Amino acid sequence: MQVSIACTDHNLKARNNDERHKQNPSSPKLGNGARAKFRTVAIIARSLGHFIPQHHISLKESTAKQTGMKYRNLGKSGLRVSCLGLGTWVTFGGQISDEVAEQLMTIAYEHGINLFDTAEVYAAGKAEVILGNIIKKKGWRRSSLVITTKLYWGGKAETERGLSRKHIIEEIVRAMTYVINQGMTMYWGTSRWSAMEIMEAYSVARQFNLIPPVCEQAEYHIFQREKIEVQLPELYHKIGVGAMTWSPLACGIISGKYDIGVPESSRASLKCYQWLKDKIISEEGRRQQAKLKDLTPIVERLSCTLPQLAIAWCLRNEGVSSVLLGASNTEQLTENLGAIQVLSKLTSQIVNEIDSILGNKPLGKKDYRS
Repeated sequence: MQVSIACTDHNLKARNNDERHKQNPSSPKLGNGARAKFRTVAIIARSLGHFIPQHHISLKESTAKQTGMKYRNLGKSGLRVSCLGLGTWVTFGGQISDEVAEQLMTIAYEHGINLFDTAEVYAAGKAEVILGNIIKKKGWRRSSLVITTKLYWGGKAETERGLSRKHIIEEIVRAMTYVINQGMTMYWGTSRWSAMEIMEAYSVARQFNLIPPVCEQAEYHIFQREKIEVQLPELYHKIGVGAMTWSPLACGIISGKYDIGVPESSRASLKCYQWLKDKIISEEGRRQQAKLKDLTPIVERLSCTLPQLAIAWCLRNEGVSSVLLGASNTEQLTENLGAIQVLSKLTSQIVNEIDSILGNKPLGKKDYRS
């Protein structure tokens, strides 16, 4: 199973949509936000090869009862995904060896995770290759997995990036419909799109009998709440767009991985991860680290770790289909998977207590419990 997601970056300059419309009047005229200012743009899942079917019981039957893994619909589509997924950014093809990557995927799979997220830009395409090789080596049934990947930053040449017909296809909604109709992917969604852009894409899809997006991939953690808790719930109830979230540990701030900043030897010190470095060592990042100490009594009361509490906090939101985890070693992943057990302890009273401590709850919104 493949899923596609399209992303945008509001810092990029929009292309001239009007000129294209003049050249081809029959094409739909989209707003700048929904047409061409895409960054990691389209999580079009590439086929990662054909795998030999394995005649064993399904992933859900073999693991869910033992691990307590929960499965949710991706938005209001019929696709069932594990509430926790494994991401490959920074780690696969970069921070960890192929052997460790295989260990992480094995632990994830054996604990009921069926969603693995990557992108063509991760390690310049190497992350996708490693992911595909591991799946093939393990002999896991391809039909038991959901692989998501993103497109836009491909090669170095002008024709190897973006969403032109040369690299992918010109227009996003029509492009996603095409790859789905061709059997290259099963669903598509967006990433880092505004609610207005998602709604515009949905409207275009309905107007021209095309396929609309089913999910938005967005950052979500206890310090980043506005989009997931205020903007997306309305879209979920109106058009069925769910949320696939990333960075539950606030890019390492909550896990304490970079308590004293990003070490120069870290993968995050490279230019392509400058955004991550700046975020962690910023004044706001240090303020957030200090705020986390106030959550210690709750962590001790629940007999869990702070990362487990943070991930469970994300899972409590009924509009979140899956929370993507990142891990550089097996111990970290195993710890994070324990968040599923913490979720059952996360009562509305405790959630309200966390809100009171952090003081950043979006106004006028209710608590979400899955």
